[in-house]
Amino acid sequence: VQLQASGGGLVQAGGSLKLSCTASGSIFSRNTMGWYRQAPGKQRELVANIVSSGSTNYADSVKGRFTVSRDNAKNTVYLQMNSLKPEDTAVYYCRLSWVRTDYWGQGTLVTVSS
Repeated sequence: VQLQASGGGLVQAGGSLKLSCTASGSIFSRNTMGWYRQAPGKQRELVANIVSSGSTNYADSVKGRFTVSRDNAKNTVYLQMNSLKPEDTAVYYCRLSWVRTDYWGQGTLVTVSS
């Protein structure tokens, strides 16, 4: 299984970005896809995830600003990020998981300037 993420970049505070991550390979239908981020000097943290059934989970710091969604037919997860803040600056990683299985994509850098 491979995960390919895209959509990072440089944006001013208050702006928006949309990240995408597509999985390819042999994928169990009941899975969780999500986004994590790691800022310089900090641990990787959950941003948001979404189960194949559609249930979502968000970090408190992004609730009301970020929206996670997925297209099961395309094995793709999205992260719409609005009202971005400088503290959202980080490398964002997508993750695909199911029972005893865990895959990570390469990171995509999001930089929010003040």
